[in-house]
Amino acid sequence: MKPPPPVVLTLEEIAFVKGMVIEQDDSILALNKPSGLSSQGGRIKAHTLDELLYAFAKSSGVRPKLVHRLDRDTSGVILAARSQPAVSFLGKAMMAQKFSKTYLALVSAPPEPRGGTIDTPLRREEIGREAYIRVCAADHLDAQTASTRYRTLAVGPGAALIECSPKTGRMHQIRVHLASLGLPIIGDARYGGALMVGGRPAPRLMLHAAALSFPHPEGGRRRIEATPPEDFIATGVLGGLERNAIGLPAVSTG
Repeated sequence: MKPPPPVVLTLEEIAFVKGMVIEQDDSILALNKPSGLSSQGGRIKAHTLDELLYAFAKSSGVRPKLVHRLDRDTSGVILAARSQPAVSFLGKAMMAQKFSKTYLALVSAPPEPRGGTIDTPLRREEIGREAYIRVCAADHLDAQTASTRYRTLAVGPGAALIECSPKTGRMHQIRVHLASLGLPIIGDARYGGALMVGGRPAPRLMLHAAALSFPHPEGGRRRIEATPPEDFIATGVLGGLERNAIGLPAVSTG
C-alpha cells in the first residue's frame, strides 16, 4: 500500500509550526504545542500537529512521527521522532515507562494535603461520540490503574498552581484525578472546572505540559522544558514563578 500523499501546507502554517520548535537533532523534534491545536485526528477542518509535521519532511516525503499526544486544549512540550530507529527506540521507552512528564495545572484552591499521590483507578465511558474518563473501584470490570504525584507550587487569589507528574499515561488522567479531589482544572468544562479565574473568564483548559525527560536514541537522557504560554501567565497566579516554575521547592505540607 502506498503512503498517503503529503499534506500541502501554506507558508503561514510552515512558519507557525517551526515557531513551536524547542529543540531538534537528527533523532528528535521537540515542540511547544499551543492550546487549541489537535495532536492527531482533529474534528475541525484545520491541520493537526501531526499533519503540520510535513513542514519537517525529508526529500523522500517522510515526516517526523509523534511519540505521544496531548489533549487539544493542553499546551506544552510534545515529542516527535525523526527517523525510524528513533521511532522504534522511543516507542519502546514509552512502553517501558521510561518517560517522565511534568505538568502545571491551575485549580480554584489548594488541595489538602498540598502534596501527595493519587492512586485512584480510572475507566472509560462513551456518551454518544464523546469519551469521558471516570474514577472507579479497583475491582470494576473496566478499571485501569492510574497514579499521579502532585504538589502545590503557589497559591493566589481564587486559584492555586499545582505541579503534576503522572506515573501512568491514561486518557485525561490528570484532569480526572484532580477533579476527584474536588479541584477540577480551571477551564475544564468537561469535568466541572471553574470557568473564571482572577475575576476573568478562563481562556481555556489551564493545563500545560511543562517538562519531558526521556532516554535519547543516541544515548543518555534528555530533559526538555516548555515555558508556559502568555494566557497561562496572564492569570496572575504564577506571580514571579513563571520564569522558573519547573523545579521549584514544594510548599510545605506540614
